[in-house]
Amino acid sequence: MGIDALAVRLRAEMGPNQVLTDRQQLRTYECDGLAHYRVIPALVALPHTAAEVAAVVRACAGAGVPFVARGSGTGLSGGALPHAEGVLIVTSQLREILSLRPEDERAVVQPGVINLQVSTVSKEHGYYYAPDPSSQQICSIGGNVAENAGGAHCLKYGFTTNHVTGLEVVTPDGDRVRLGGAAPDTPGYDLLGAFVGSEGTLGVATEVTVRLTRLPETVRTLLAAFHGTDQAGAATSAIIAAGVVPAAIEMMDALSIEAAEAAVHCGYPAGAGAVLIVELDGPSAEVAAQFDEVTRLCDANGAFETRVAADDDERQLIWRGRKSAFAAVGRISPDYIVQDGVIPRTALPEVLRRIDEVASSHGVRVANVFHAGDGNLHPLVLFDARVPGEEGRAETVSGAIIDLCIEYGGSITGEHGVGVEKAHYMPRMFTDTDLDTMQLVRCAFDPGGLANPGKIFPTPRLCGERPGRRTGPHPLQESGVAEIF
Repeated sequence: MGIDALAVRLRAEMGPNQVLTDRQQLRTYECDGLAHYRVIPALVALPHTAAEVAAVVRACAGAGVPFVARGSGTGLSGGALPHAEGVLIVTSQLREILSLRPEDERAVVQPGVINLQVSTVSKEHGYYYAPDPSSQQICSIGGNVAENAGGAHCLKYGFTTNHVTGLEVVTPDGDRVRLGGAAPDTPGYDLLGAFVGSEGTLGVATEVTVRLTRLPETVRTLLAAFHGTDQAGAATSAIIAAGVVPAAIEMMDALSIEAAEAAVHCGYPAGAGAVLIVELDGPSAEVAAQFDEVTRLCDANGAFETRVAADDDERQLIWRGRKSAFAAVGRISPDYIVQDGVIPRTALPEVLRRIDEVASSHGVRVANVFHAGDGNLHPLVLFDARVPGEEGRAETVSGAIIDLCIEYGGSITGEHGVGVEKAHYMPRMFTDTDLDTMQLVRCAFDPGGLANPGKIFPTPRLCGERPGRRTGPHPLQESGVAEIF
């Protein structure tokens, strides 16, 4: 079945306005938040229900057509990049909160529900949803599940995987199955854990059971200004080493501060080479003791000014600069590449110095804004695509930053995912055997290789695909561990 016949079938099942084939309409969906990569899909499906999602996937499976799921399209790794000969399944219309049960500390939501909406409706019951990506005002829960999204407060509260207890999933052959449930844990293999963060390669989530977190008794937020990132990094390490685990520790360097000031006028201390935003929450007595310790450690490591939010309005103002940082960089550069590597906290000062050295040697500026508490870097490599050679130099610097993260024992991604952007870095972090083992999981879910193909893995392997680096039978196949479908 070709795309035209598939479009006819899907229009009959869902309605004419839920299937797009016009090229100008399709271009709306040609990229996610990583606009550097663009592909126009062959067809866009706009299901309104889980049953319609399953119908689209079944039709794709029957026709042998690849499909890609997309939520709000805010991802930063190209995870929702369409397939040129495939179907893009947009889940943004599945946006109902199906159940809110504060007595069980659970909510059941559809994948198109916006992240912040879960906290908004839970707040009146004394709860909120802890994972808070910077895009939480527009990103969807389904996309958060696919990428295992984090956020500023993941230092204390963890990532999406720590807050999802159950899923309804449409498998790559179109079946609707349930993984996990409302209980804190379920017996057997952790298929739920395998699905969260699988970047759409194992199926499409159509219902998500999330854990609600009790609103803390007290929240205190401080902004500490330093002359440079060395001192701010040292303060971060000292805070964690002292046994204090804040809800968040965020760092911004001088260039990212400059961008934020231009965009949102956040009023950070003049002359700061770096700022730390430290947020503490919990019981009042505990927060008071931790606050005194954090203030002391910031002062001991060179903070020349410390501000404390007196109320929620001041707290929001402090966070405004950090939350707007990615978009704010547009004030000082027409183009940028955002990276997402991870390093040990203790290596922050050294790695930041080396990033500066690499950037300077290539004539490129890098603005650093990141989750300092868990070493999750978000360097913004600035360039102007209109200037010949600048984009290439920016890509070189971007790659060198990822190599630095690997060199220091870190990771190529902390929360943005691998997608298409980092797939070619996977062999630098993992062996062939590691990658093949991961793909055995993918093959178990999707032997046809139709679910979001071309993402995460640099070379097609197993599931009947012919590996580019090996001509003979795979060792796992020879030993009887793996089967080529």
